[in-house]
Amino acid sequence: MRTDIDFAAMAARYRSELLSNVLPFWLDKSRDKEYGGYLTCLDREGNVYDTDKFVWLQGREVWMFSMLYNSYKKDPAWLECARDGAEFLARYGYTGDYDFYFSLTREGKPLVQPYNIFSNTFACMAFAQLAKATGEDRYASIARETFRRILERRSNPKGPWLKAVPGTRPMKDFALPMIICNMALEVEEIIDNPELMEQTIDECLHEVLDVFYQSDLGVMVENLSSVDGSLVDCFEGRKINPGHDLEALWFIENLGLRKGDKKLIERAVDISLRVIEYGWDETYGGIFYFLDRKGYPPQELEWGQKLWWVHIEAAIAMLKGYQLTGNEKCLDWFLKLDDYLWKHFKDNDFPEWFGYLDRRGEVLLPLKGGKWKGCFHVPSGLYQIGNILEDIPR
Repeated sequence: MRTDIDFAAMAARYRSELLSNVLPFWLDKSRDKEYGGYLTCLDREGNVYDTDKFVWLQGREVWMFSMLYNSYKKDPAWLECARDGAEFLARYGYTGDYDFYFSLTREGKPLVQPYNIFSNTFACMAFAQLAKATGEDRYASIARETFRRILERRSNPKGPWLKAVPGTRPMKDFALPMIICNMALEVEEIIDNPELMEQTIDECLHEVLDVFYQSDLGVMVENLSSVDGSLVDCFEGRKINPGHDLEALWFIENLGLRKGDKKLIERAVDISLRVIEYGWDETYGGIFYFLDRKGYPPQELEWGQKLWWVHIEAAIAMLKGYQLTGNEKCLDWFLKLDDYLWKHFKDNDFPEWFGYLDRRGEVLLPLKGGKWKGCFHVPSGLYQIGNILEDIPR
């Protein structure tokens, strides 16, 4: 391990940013004390600019404060915040069969149908963590029923809300097995079905590493044929999302730890190095949001933007890879990402971090929260990176 880096000082910087800046922002600005739940559309200073409530962000914030309560400090304010969001979700968030809506009005009336299965996945993780924090089985029961529903929907996640004409170009996407890799570790304790969990984990690992991963490219593709797992030559079939890949790979590193599988960890680290080299913008720095596997123009106009979550998840993957294998290429990449994160995403004048930069790394949108950005990647990343830095041998 490297001796020329003050890992303790770096850890203190991440921990201070989490506890003194980011968490107080969400505790103070996002809680809706009139209707319950959270307001996530917050401008640079934390003022609310839209009151719609996006269910997956509600779940993520419940998870965030529950996880910190369970793993870091029994702060009653964190538990109160988590419980407040969970009660709002339990009251308004889902249908009779535990399908969680995509968005609600401020008061809790459903706005958008439960087409997005990730509303379910983050709700499942949220209620599992809160059940652990409180010991209340009613939260565990919601998590178990939601997990059941996720597995039921896995082969057809959008169900009746699928826009594509059935049968013409059937595809499956990488995001679902990716997130289930992480969700399985979150809910394993309350599901209490080792055989089911092992089967679910192994199936997702196979999907990520043996189906979506393309060894000739060194990356995962976002969509494949759902018939035979083959590549599809269209916009969606050529899409690469390096941030998704890197996030999935540190999930897999955690699964390698759980399974005691050193080779799985090493494979995940090797792939993560290929992914970051593939996705790095050599002209302006940072990681591209989307790329086309054939080098064609991507259909997403935001392809060249630099997003907060991509770089935070990449930093976790690189630092964890170094921690677990000692591979100094991972450390070099982490230091590069650390420099980019603090120079470009950190707001030096107001709390929380920017989320959206243009390709050159300049702030594109000064918001601190919205439809997609909430209390999740920044605080979770600060917490995890701080922990890993503290654990690296001196």
